[in-house]
Amino acid sequence: MSAFITIIGTVGAVVLLLAYALVSSGRMSGNGLPYQLLNFGGAATLMINSAYHSAWPSAILNLVWSGIGVWTLGRLVARRATARRQAPEPATTPGR
Repeated sequence: MSAFITIIGTVGAVVLLLAYALVSSGRMSGNGLPYQLLNFGGAATLMINSAYHSAWPSAILNLVWSGIGVWTLGRLVARRATARRQAPEPATTPGR
C-alpha cells in the first residue's frame, strides 16, 4: 500500500508542476478548465499522500488547495452553463 501511495503522491506532484509550467510559459490559461482540473487533481493526490504519511501541515494545505479547486471548477461550470442558456439559437431557414 505504501508504494501505491508514493506513486499517487509522485503523480500529483508531477501534475501540479506540469500545470504550473504550462501556465507560466503561456501555453495554458490559468482561467481555463484544463488548468483547474490539473490543479485540483494534483492537490487531491498530494493530500492523500500527505495524510497517509501523517504530514498534517501538508495534508491540510492540500485539502484547502483542493477545496479552492472544487469551488473554482464549480464557478467555471456554472458560468459555462449560463453562457449556453443565454446564447442565441441558430437561425433556421424556412421550409427546411
